[in-house]
Amino acid sequence: QVQLVESGGGLVQPGGSLRLSCAASGSIFSINTMGWYRQDPGKERELVAFITSGGSTNYADSVKGRFTISRDNTKRTVYLQMNSLKPEDTAVYYCKVNVWGPLGTGDHWGQGTQVTVSS
Repeated sequence: QVQLVESGGGLVQPGGSLRLSCAASGSIFSINTMGWYRQDPGKERELVAFITSGGSTNYADSVKGRFTISRDNTKRTVYLQMNSLKPEDTAVYYCKVNVWGPLGTGDHWGQGTQVTVSS
């Protein structure tokens, strides 16, 4: 089985920064695309950013210039550096990792971590 453990969420003031981490473990041959999503109550879950195995990145327009996604393949971890945080960034953040393993290729989700931006 594949497990994803998220960390780094919390309460921060507007303009502050947080760094989220998501570490994958289990029966993994290789990791393909890794990404971050977020969801606020009553709203749709939206893609925040993703990074491919080759290092190509993509960001939602709302976070461009403020967030940076990166990965450390030796640690099987994806990060989301969030700067200049705004109240509208408040949400539960989920990581999603596409994994090739014994059962083939599939997506796996983290448990979610709360990010609250408030003064």
